[in-house]
Amino acid sequence: MVVVVVVVEGSGGKVGIRKKIWLPAAMAVLVGGGGKDEFEDASKLDLESRSSVPFACVFHVPTLILACGVHMELNQQLIFGEDTPQALQLQVVFQSCTPPEWKEELRCLKRSDLIQSLADSLPLDTIRFGCHILEVKFDPLTSQPLLQLQDGSIIKSKVVIGCDGVNSIFSELLGLKATTLFASGGIRGFTNYPSGHGFSNEFVRIRKNNILLGRMPVDDNLVHWFLGRPWTPSDSRVSKEPELIKQTTIESIMGFPTEYVEMIKKCDLDDLTLTSLRYRAPWDILLGNFRNGTVIVAGDAMHVMGPYLGQGGSAAIEDAIVLARNLAQVMCTGGSKGSGKEVSQMRIETAMDQYVKERRMRLFMLATQTYLVGMLVDASSSVTKLVIIIALIVFFSDSLRHARYNCGRL
Repeated sequence: MVVVVVVVEGSGGKVGIRKKIWLPAAMAVLVGGGGKDEFEDASKLDLESRSSVPFACVFHVPTLILACGVHMELNQQLIFGEDTPQALQLQVVFQSCTPPEWKEELRCLKRSDLIQSLADSLPLDTIRFGCHILEVKFDPLTSQPLLQLQDGSIIKSKVVIGCDGVNSIFSELLGLKATTLFASGGIRGFTNYPSGHGFSNEFVRIRKNNILLGRMPVDDNLVHWFLGRPWTPSDSRVSKEPELIKQTTIESIMGFPTEYVEMIKKCDLDDLTLTSLRYRAPWDILLGNFRNGTVIVAGDAMHVMGPYLGQGGSAAIEDAIVLARNLAQVMCTGGSKGSGKEVSQMRIETAMDQYVKERRMRLFMLATQTYLVGMLVDASSSVTKLVIIIALIVFFSDSLRHARYNCGRL
C-alpha cells in the first residue's frame, strides 16, 4: 500500500484529507480540487451545504464521467439529450444555433453530487474532516512530505496531492505566483420548481450592458443560473449574507424578462454564492513549477481560471485521470535497480513529471482563451476590445475546440 494524502479545501480554511488508499483508487479523490468543495460534517458530506455550487461545463463526456466510474449515478443528472443535438440560445437576441457537428454534451449537476459519487467509491475510513494544515515540510532523512496540522499532529506520507483551491498552501510551497483578480464577480445559484419549470433543455444567456445572466436546467425541477457583473467594494460584505446576495442580484437584473426575475426571487438561499473571479496567468501555467519531490498540485490549486469557458471543473477531472493513469503505469513497472524505497520515490516523481508534461499545454491553452475572454468582458476601451477579438479569432477561431479535447482513459 502506498500512503497518498489528497488535500481538498473546505470553508473557513478547513480541509478534508483522504489518505491510505490503494493507488488505483487515487483518481477518485483528486476530483473537485476547486476552492468551493466543502467538507464540514465529521460523518458525511453535507449535500445541502454550500458545496452544492454548480458544476456546469461543455466536455468530452465519455472520457470524463465514464473514466471516473460514476456514470451510472450521474446519468440521472443529464440536462441535454445524449444522442440528439440541442440548439443553444445565445446573447441578447436569443439567436438559436446548432453547430453542424455537435459531438459534445453540455451537462449541469451539483458539485456535491459528483463529490458524493466519488466518495462513495472509496474504502471506508479514508476521509478525515476538519483538518487545518499549518505547514508542509520534508523529512530530512527520507525527503518525504510531512503535514503539520493545527491540532499538533503530523501526517507522514509518501505522496501529497494538493487540491486545496485558489489559496493553496501547496501552491505557495511550490513557489507559484499568487492568483490575480478579474474585475468581475460571479453569482451562482439554484432555483427549484416543485411542479416543474417547463423550460426546454437549452442553455440561455442574456446580456444587457455589463450584466450577463445564464440559465440551464439540471433536471425537470431544478434550474442552475449564474450572473456575472462588475465586482463592487461592498461585495465582500454582501457575499457573507445569502439574503443580500439575492437582493443585489434582483437589483442587477431589473428590466430583464419577468421569468428570470421570478427565478431569482424563488432561488434556494442555501446554495447562493457570490465570489470574486480569479485566474492564474497563462504564462505562469506555462512556466510554473507544479511539483516538489512527491508533492504536486491539481485543480484550482494548479490552474484556477475564470468561468467563461465552463472548463474549470472539467480540467480538474482531467487532472485526476491523467495523474492517476501515470501513477498506476509507473508503479506497476518493475525491474528497476536500487532499494525499494529509493526506486519507489523515483518512480512516483517520474509519474508526476509526466503528468505535468501532459497537462501543461492543455492548461495553457485553456487559461489563455479564458484570460482573453475575461479581459474582453472587463475591457472598457473599444480599441482594447478590438485587439482582444482579433486575438481570439486568430488563435481560437474554433470556439469549441477545447470541448473536443480527449484526455484518454485510465
